[in-house]
Amino acid sequence: MSRLAKFAALALSLAPVALTNPALAEEVDQNRLPPSQDPTRVANGLAQTPPMGWNSWNKFACNISEKTIRDTADALVANGMKQAGYTYLVIDDCWHGERDARGFITANAKAFPSGIKALADYVHSKGLKFGIYSDAGTKTCGGRPGSQGHEYQDAITYASWGVDYLKYDWCSTGSRNAEEAYALMSDALRSTGRDVLLSLCEWGTNKPWLWASKIGNIWRTTADITDKWSGKHGYALGMLDIVDLNEPLWPYAAPGHWNDPDMLEVGNGGMTTTEYRSHFSLWAMMASPLIAGNDVANMSEETRAILLNSDVIAVDQDRLGRQGRRVAKDGNGEVWVRTLADGKRAALLFNRGETPVRLTVNWAQLDYPAGQSLKLRDLWAHRDLGAMKGSYAATVEPHGVVMVTLTP
Repeated sequence: MSRLAKFAALALSLAPVALTNPALAEEVDQNRLPPSQDPTRVANGLAQTPPMGWNSWNKFACNISEKTIRDTADALVANGMKQAGYTYLVIDDCWHGERDARGFITANAKAFPSGIKALADYVHSKGLKFGIYSDAGTKTCGGRPGSQGHEYQDAITYASWGVDYLKYDWCSTGSRNAEEAYALMSDALRSTGRDVLLSLCEWGTNKPWLWASKIGNIWRTTADITDKWSGKHGYALGMLDIVDLNEPLWPYAAPGHWNDPDMLEVGNGGMTTTEYRSHFSLWAMMASPLIAGNDVANMSEETRAILLNSDVIAVDQDRLGRQGRRVAKDGNGEVWVRTLADGKRAALLFNRGETPVRLTVNWAQLDYPAGQSLKLRDLWAHRDLGAMKGSYAATVEPHGVVMVTLTP
């Protein structure tokens, strides 16, 4: 049965309901369904765990070049990040030149003299995957040519260049419908036959968690992050504000489609090492994409130790794919829990305040019997704590975390 025939059959099956629902009757009469409700649409099968990688924007913004990207690719391999799982190298906004006479996008020849295809080949030669940026509007947020009206042309171009990841932004979109716009680019990418992870960057304004699970792989849930502990800073939000917007969306995350609270700021200098550990831990508890945004070719040992913490990364990448959530809050103290594969749990004791606080996670919050013996591991101290029953307590430094895994 053709797609059109299936669509018609579905419309007919809805007809009895439509008779008592004028709004639905109008929709069926017009032979329309939202793209996410198309019964033939299936997920692309990518991102079975949250994607990990690096993006140029947080550190370099529009000051990017072929050399910067090549140096970053070299660094990701040399400093252990590739081996730790950071496999996507994504160029953000401002790589674009103009469109040619036929409407195909080109690269900025001054910044990328060898062209994007050669650069993607270099990234691939390092065992990494290559990502790029565009926008669902007429212009990108940086004022470069957007993809509106050129979706299939751009998808063909990206596939010919060897693109593995597309970050698709939401500037200059006017009154455009978000679901339609992202579904169109999703279909364009799939039509090329190349597997391309699609990152929906529309800032949560149209609640993509309600409709995007078969359209893209990750969806932004908030405005842009900025390298601050908290507060609103222009159009961007501090880390804590991002957390509070993203945490309630935990039911919508699952393998293949994830809530995205934006890229990591670890190592960019606006927060302390303690605060960056909290940032990284919270992202792992929320099953967030771990997309580094610092200068990985010139980072400190403290930053490297955070980004390469294999115990915390393992929580983020847990194959069960359940997002963690806040289960208790008392003043500035919080307890977070995440269910992991094989009956394990991760727990986070988090102190938002300015003074140390004693926090406890009890077995009831973990859905374990109080008398069950569990083996604990401290993920930042990198040491086993032995077996315990009933509860676990620790003193947490200001703006800090204690993060443990618990194994039956």
